[in-house]
Amino acid sequence: MKPFCLFLFCLSALKPFAATVTGTVADEKGTPLPFASISVKGTNKGAIANSTGKYSLSLDEGTYVLQCRHVGYKTEEKTVRVNNTNLVVDFRLSEQELKMEEVLIKRGEDPALEIMRKTIAKRDFYNRQTDSLTVDVYIKGLIRSNEIPDKFFGQKIDKSELKKEGIDSTGKGILFLSESLTKVAYKRPGKIKYEVVSSRVSGGGGFGFSFPFFVNFYNSNVQLFSGNVNPRGFVSPLADAAFHYYKFRFEGSFFEGGRLIDRIRVTPRRKNEPLFEGYLQIVDEEWRIHSLNLATNKSQGLDLLDTLRVTQLHTEVEKNVYKTANQVVSLSAKFFGFGISGDFLNVYSNYNLNPGFKKGFFNRILMKYDTAYNRHDSSYWSNLRPLPLEQDERRNFIFKDSLRRADRDSLHSRRYMDSLRRAQKPVQLREFVKGGVIKYFYSPSAVSIYRFDPFLPMGIGYNSVEGFALIANQKLSIQPHKKKKEYELNWNTRYGFSNHHLNSFGAFTIQNREEPFRNRYLQFSGGKRLLQFNRDNPVDPFANALYTLFYKRAYLKLYEAWFGKVEYNNRFENGLRLNLAANYEDRIPVENSTDFSFFKKGEMLLPNHPYELASVPFERHAAFVTSATVSFQPGQQYIQFPRSKVPIGSKYPTFELQYAKGIPTLFNSTADFDKWKFSIYDETNLKLLGTFKYRVSVGGFLNNKHVDIPDFTHFNGNQMFSNWNYVNSFQLAPYYRYSNTERLYGLLHAEHHFNGLLTNKIPLLNKLKWNLVGGTNTFYINRNNYYVEAFAGLENIFKLFRVDFVTATQAQSGHNFGVRIGLGGALGGSISRKM
Repeated sequence: MKPFCLFLFCLSALKPFAATVTGTVADEKGTPLPFASISVKGTNKGAIANSTGKYSLSLDEGTYVLQCRHVGYKTEEKTVRVNNTNLVVDFRLSEQELKMEEVLIKRGEDPALEIMRKTIAKRDFYNRQTDSLTVDVYIKGLIRSNEIPDKFFGQKIDKSELKKEGIDSTGKGILFLSESLTKVAYKRPGKIKYEVVSSRVSGGGGFGFSFPFFVNFYNSNVQLFSGNVNPRGFVSPLADAAFHYYKFRFEGSFFEGGRLIDRIRVTPRRKNEPLFEGYLQIVDEEWRIHSLNLATNKSQGLDLLDTLRVTQLHTEVEKNVYKTANQVVSLSAKFFGFGISGDFLNVYSNYNLNPGFKKGFFNRILMKYDTAYNRHDSSYWSNLRPLPLEQDERRNFIFKDSLRRADRDSLHSRRYMDSLRRAQKPVQLREFVKGGVIKYFYSPSAVSIYRFDPFLPMGIGYNSVEGFALIANQKLSIQPHKKKKEYELNWNTRYGFSNHHLNSFGAFTIQNREEPFRNRYLQFSGGKRLLQFNRDNPVDPFANALYTLFYKRAYLKLYEAWFGKVEYNNRFENGLRLNLAANYEDRIPVENSTDFSFFKKGEMLLPNHPYELASVPFERHAAFVTSATVSFQPGQQYIQFPRSKVPIGSKYPTFELQYAKGIPTLFNSTADFDKWKFSIYDETNLKLLGTFKYRVSVGGFLNNKHVDIPDFTHFNGNQMFSNWNYVNSFQLAPYYRYSNTERLYGLLHAEHHFNGLLTNKIPLLNKLKWNLVGGTNTFYINRNNYYVEAFAGLENIFKLFRVDFVTATQAQSGHNFGVRIGLGGALGGSISRKM
């Protein structure tokens, strides 16, 4: 054994010593050049400088030529001899000298135009040059806080709490930091697969930023952050119609590696179009991208960000085949006093243009996480990382990771729980009125959280049935330490001061907390509650209170019910969604108990029974109704996590089938009907042409032997000035005029968001970034019972609001016209989808 060990030791001694080459990259004035590329000529080894210009590169013993590149600067080469000591090699790059030699001027035009014509003509060639490839991508994502206000919407921000997140008293620090290694496989046309080999997030938790940005300027439409910063995308300077959008100017040329490189200044022709400005560097005669530095800002299509910049360096991966070597997407934004900036670095390596994929390699798994993706130690990342961490980044990883370990290790300890109990402030009476109450209860087996919603502003309501009502919402969440499930008890109690009715009911929910995306739960609820006749709740109680108090119009039509309900919901891994419910109600009619309003005191309120259904009686009765809803989107793609698979959508629409059955005699139920509805809906991003949304439905009653008003088919009307429910409502239709028990009906909701198309031709709207939206809402039962409305409006008003001008035609009362205000735009659209 000893001779064998000695033999291994001798072999190890013969191995060349690896040394580290470090240094900084700066310009001639000493200003650091972030994300400069350092490569070892003749090999696939290299490194990237960090945002302070520092780099680190490990090399075996030998002689090497280091090549340093940065967009806009002259490439510099240095020969180094590596032995058994570490080296420091600094680079000082000079700005690229551009020669403006005599060029042939055709018809007095700038030579950039001819260069761009030839480059655009070869765009498809370079897009299709590679049929398939694999590549490793190192991704580093960083978002910094530059500023935090003292108050947000009048509420003081406790900056001492932010210290736990690494934010100092001035509001500066790292908000998000992650790095990952993702293997990417691609096959034309459009087949792609990601395998996340490793990923880490500062502080742990989450899956990091693992999707590489393939920002391809050879495409006519350039998507940034998967279209999240602008749904229309951006027009590439290499698009077929680029001359319509951009002005190009020749700035000069230089030689690199025996090739002539032309620099072209890119300038948008108009503001408020989704365009870039900056420069392209084009390889003459080959008419391909050498490198680029392009930016966009608020005046060029950004809504929520102030600036966004893309820099790329391309490199030869095979003879005459060039791909992106590294890419940086930088951003900055300031809103409501918060200021952020960020950099997302992608470093591409180990290109293989002949991977030879096996049959079935590309399937519906778009991204797959390795089972050990988050189990790598710091030495692994030190060897993998192509750039050194900055000092505050190292501190952030150490601080947040140690904090997370301490929390995890002490989470169930008695000392930790006692300290948490002592840290809680005593509950004060005023918190029940304003601010709300939250109380934690700690035990060795579980954490329980009690919440009480404040009475102000939403705990006080008003309607014509109850008058003023006091509403108390309470919730108790129980989270066992060692179980996958969590339990939640919600309790709602309300008292009407005019009718003196007390309604109170609870809902007990069991749900899986390890897979929240599946929304899997079992819920038991019961008690006595107040309900709208239309169970889609088209009337907002707060808006109805305002209309009743100020205009003496009561649109909220209610009934009371003692009820018991069981509901099961699940979203399966294949994307199938299922909701099953069984609901018993003892329905009790209620009447108006007050006609109080601030104005129009002499007028009478309409009765609580919907006046459009005055001929349909509503008396106390029992109803037992079961229901099932199944929805499915074919062609689903998935993210495969180590323990689960998550559907992320597809290019196809969603199909949904709803069925409800009223079961007679059971529990004295009088309901006897079979009701169905089949819907198809989708949202399609047409890039520069905008976004199209639609919902098409057909439905009716297979059996309508006994149907009471709550079980009718109700269309979601709207008689108020505001509207928050789009693509599932009618903006001008009365709430109950078209409620029915017909055998068959059809519905169409469609709207197109132009996202700046057309309005960018109108100077004022272009400057304000108000965008056009238009569409129709239609239903048809027969030629004597139909409704059609068309609307056109403007959205993205102050990033939040939307105003529609609506005209309607209906069988019973002819034409109608109105204006509706709702949410729509960069912020408003996101809020509306969550409501």
